[in-house]
Amino acid sequence: MHDRIDALAARLGALEDREAIRDLIARYGPLADSGDAIALAALWVEDGEYEVIGFAAAKGHAAIASLIEGPVHRSLMADGCAHLLGPVAITLDGDRALARGHSVVFRHDDGRFVAHRVAANRWTLERREQGWRVVHRANALLDGAKAARVLLSATDMPPKQP
Repeated sequence: MHDRIDALAARLGALEDREAIRDLIARYGPLADSGDAIALAALWVEDGEYEVIGFAAAKGHAAIASLIEGPVHRSLMADGCAHLLGPVAITLDGDRALARGHSVVFRHDDGRFVAHRVAANRWTLERREQGWRVVHRANALLDGAKAARVLLSATDMPPKQP
């Protein structure tokens, strides 16, 4: 009986972790579209990194926030945009996780919305005192280049960050 309860508790814990990770990733789009750079950066650990392959990399809350406060993102917001993140496949390993999935940024253009950026994403996360946080997010355009395929196919858990 105790084995069944322990197994059920483990399954419930994994479901709660997956839901918390999905919720964290889902918060990214509304925060980006509202321009809330501080709250968006707080999704990461203090020294976390956001790597947009072929464009920029930012490490730490201030640098990540500056991506949202910068001219490229502000131009997107001024035109009208929507950051949508699709469902993610999650691999759990205790207090660490890997999530893989897609994102699309739509931009308002002449009365219609067009897909401005379609990308593959790999999120490395850790459970911290305040809950799940992003340690590293890599994002690469799905333009036929190998980088995006690598992000989507990577299933090994990355080494733990110091």
